[in-house]
This record gives sequence, C-alpha cells and structure tokens, in this order.
Amino acid sequence: MKILVLNCGSSSVKYKLLDMETNEELGTGGVEKIGMKGSFLKHIRRDGKKVILKGEILEHQLAIEYILGVLTSEKHGSIKSLEEIDAVGHRVVHGGEKFNSSVLITDEVIRMIEECIDIAPLHNPPNLAGIRAIDELLPSVPQIAVFDTAFHQTMPDYAYMYGIPYSLYTKYGIRRYGFHGTSHRYVSKRACEFLGLDYKKTRIISAHIGNGASVCAIENGKSVDTSMGFTPIEGLMMGTRSGDVDLGVVTFLMEKEMIGSASVSTLFNKHSGVLGISGISSDMRDIENAIAEGNKRAKLALDMYEYRIKKYIGSYAAALGGVDVIIFTGGVGENQTGTRQVVCDSLGFMGVKIDNELNANSRGKEVLLSTPDSTVKVVVIPTDEEFMIASDTLEIVLQQ
Repeated sequence: MKILVLNCGSSSVKYKLLDMETNEELGTGGVEKIGMKGSFLKHIRRDGKKVILKGEILEHQLAIEYILGVLTSEKHGSIKSLEEIDAVGHRVVHGGEKFNSSVLITDEVIRMIEECIDIAPLHNPPNLAGIRAIDELLPSVPQIAVFDTAFHQTMPDYAYMYGIPYSLYTKYGIRRYGFHGTSHRYVSKRACEFLGLDYKKTRIISAHIGNGASVCAIENGKSVDTSMGFTPIEGLMMGTRSGDVDLGVVTFLMEKEMIGSASVSTLFNKHSGVLGISGISSDMRDIENAIAEGNKRAKLALDMYEYRIKKYIGSYAAALGGVDVIIFTGGVGENQTGTRQVVCDSLGFMGVKIDNELNANSRGKEVLLSTPDSTVKVVVIPTDEEFMIASDTLEIVLQQ
C-alpha cells in the first residue's frame, strides 16, 4: 500500500510518499513560501537526487497539485498515476480533548477539528486546507488525521490542569495539551524495540530537542506529563520561543511597551529563546560557531537551553519514581553531541553514565550511549513522524 503523508503549515507543505509493503520512500520534499514571492517545491527523488521547481504557488491546494504532479511526472516521479496512492495521512496539530487517537477523516471529524481552531489558530487552519485539497483532488482516497496532541491525552488531570479558576477550563478548554506527541510515541516505541524492553513495563523520558523542543514522561506506554502546554510555547527554551516565563513579565511588557496580545505573542514565540538571548541565530550550529569565537551571549543562550533540559529530565524522573530509558531525538538531540554530554553528565546522581567517545562520534543514527554499568539506558533514536503517521493510516484503512 502506498501512503502519502502531508504536513501542512501556514506557508509550507511537507510531504513523503511511502510504500508500506517495502518500507521504501518513493519521494519526499516540501513546498515553501506559499502565497509569497519566491515560492518553490524541493523534491528528493527515489534515487536521492534533489530537484527544485520554482513557481507562483498562491495557496495550499495549488501546492498539493504541484506535489502530486512531481510524484507522477515521468522525469522525477516514482508512480505512474495518482491511482497508485491508496491513502493520505495528515499531521493535525491540535485535537484538543476530542481525539485521543488517529481517526478516519469524515465530515464530523472535520467539524471537530474546526472547533479546535480557537486553541490552535495558527496550525489547524492550514491542516484543514490540506484535507480539503485532497478531498478535491483525490476524492475517492481515504484520509486519516494523526494528532500531535493525541498521545498526551493519557496525562492525569493533576498534570494537565493549570492553577486558574476551574470555570476557565470548562468554558474555554484551557489546560495543558502537549505537542510532539507523534514523535514521542514513535521514539519511545522504537527505543524499546531497539533495547529489547517491554514498552508496557518501561519508564521513559523522551527529549525531542531542536528549534522546537519538548520533554515527555512516558510510563508503561502512556504519556503522563510533557513540557509543552496549552500552546507549544511552554516548557523548554527553544530556538525562537521563550519557554517557561513568569506571566507577570507578559503583563509588565504589555504595559511598558504599550503592545497588544498579537505583538506580545510574536515577541515570545518568534523573537525569544536562543535567538533572543544570543542576538545571533536560532540555529545551534551558528551558536556553537559564535561560542568558539568567544561570544558570551551565545554561550549564555546555550547554557540556558541545556539547563532547562536537565531540569525537566530531573523533574520527570521524580514524577515517574525513577527512569529506565532516556531518549534524545530531534535535530539537536540527534546531532549535537556536546549538549547530550552536558545533560548526561549532570544526571550522574541518577546513575547515568555514557561513553563520551561514542557520543562524540554518533550523529543522526540509532545508538546506545550508556555504559554497561549505567543504571539508566541512554539512547539516540532519530525521529520519524512521517512513518508513524503512515503506520496509523495503514492500520485504520485496513480496518475499514
């Protein structure tokens, strides 16, 4: 069965076509700058060759038309016709409390996703645009919604509630939802397969760290806490997001700078974090280069970034009553060896020990970093959200 996975953002559409029988990637890539000048499609062919196609791509349906066109093109494609696509799996960011698992998309499901727009105004509308585009272009193909928030619906109420009037939860659904759920679910399952452990009997802390970042506490296969909250801004310091901040700072700045909610949201989401502290970049490679040149603000940004990770891992070890496995994933988690070492060295009190030489030479691949005498297994597991989405899609389609 061939499954197309779509991840529609506000100005982009990422895609991957997978043959689930052979576990082969038939084509992958993305459309960038939708509705802007200089929009283009970057496609990686089945043979690994990269192709860039430029064009005026004004909206998501046109972007998806471009994607379907390149996948079936004689020169760059890997399928002869659109009829070879058996199903489409969509990443949907926010399912609120309405969805605790992936679902077949129906008119009722679309209505329920629309009801979540108030709590995900930046994410759910483009997700819905992708669903509607496929409905128009491939009307007979089943579509599956896979929610970032679904994995965290197993959190207990004392973990997801905020200390604000309960009436605001019942009226507006204000609570912690968590994100990166598809990634945390994939890497935690894969880590147990890799280590030969029983997923249903293992305490795991998964650190998805990159430009966006979150930590998740997983007990016996279920998410019991995670660092992101009502929105993806809570928790760790990230590339451009502040992470945890005193709410008093928000109201103070609104008064002093005379800015409204939209401006303050932009400040804390797009101009803060590593970028805001360093004044250089949100890319850790740029930060490391600046540190090597003696830039003190870049060093401060990295110290803050790593400190938050250590703090959350330690707190989740307490919440779980101990930990069996710590996972590093995401762009930084998979590739930034220095951050992994700094974090693990600080966890020695928990019995964490890693092979520093092995760590220094391990990037972007599955590897067991902990030493035989470590009481906690530490692994790097590259995330594969697209495969998780495709797997859910396959399972649901086969049940129909």
